[in-house]
Amino acid sequence: MRIRHRGMEPRVDPSAYVAPNATLVGDVRVGPHARVMYGAVLDAEASRVAVGAHTIVSEHAVLRATGVTDAPVVLADHVFVGPHATVLGARVAAAAYLAAQATVLQAASIGTGACVAVGALVHARTVLPDEFFLPPHTTAVGDPAEVFGPDRAQELAEAIAGVGFADAAFGVRTAWTDRVTRYREVAQVRSAEYAAHADDVVL
Repeated sequence: MRIRHRGMEPRVDPSAYVAPNATLVGDVRVGPHARVMYGAVLDAEASRVAVGAHTIVSEHAVLRATGVTDAPVVLADHVFVGPHATVLGARVAAAAYLAAQATVLQAASIGTGACVAVGALVHARTVLPDEFFLPPHTTAVGDPAEVFGPDRAQELAEAIAGVGFADAAFGVRTAWTDRVTRYREVAQVRSAEYAAHADDVVL
């Protein structure tokens, strides 16, 4: 399904394949020989989503940009995005591999040939260098990236507090310790951004 959003329509190269039940919303550009598979959602919101040549977006992956913090999703050529992976307002360089259920958050950057393994998380504003391997079910935070496993939960929480995720993703700067207010403000920002979908047109 292709949807006009905020006056912008998806553009798909004639050599690309987009599955009939994939959803492309707004300023989405799918490059030559790219493949967008069944159930994937590519939503530009008030920004853009760019999928490079020969890039694969697998089943039920979600690529979502945001205009709130000027965070497009940009996938270079020959990127693989695995099933149920999520990329939110981040940049992924050429020949990077995001395995099944990998997550990359706003303003993060994945280097050329880097791998985010199954179930791993690249947190907001984190930079993975070229050919970096992030092991399964771990979290990378920062620049330079530090890798945290499940055995370092308290250290991970402290590292995430320093990233400013709500600011990177939603422009919300409420203190980390004031979770109720911060989450309320995040919901209000998202609600305002999503309100524009009321005027969407299915093409």
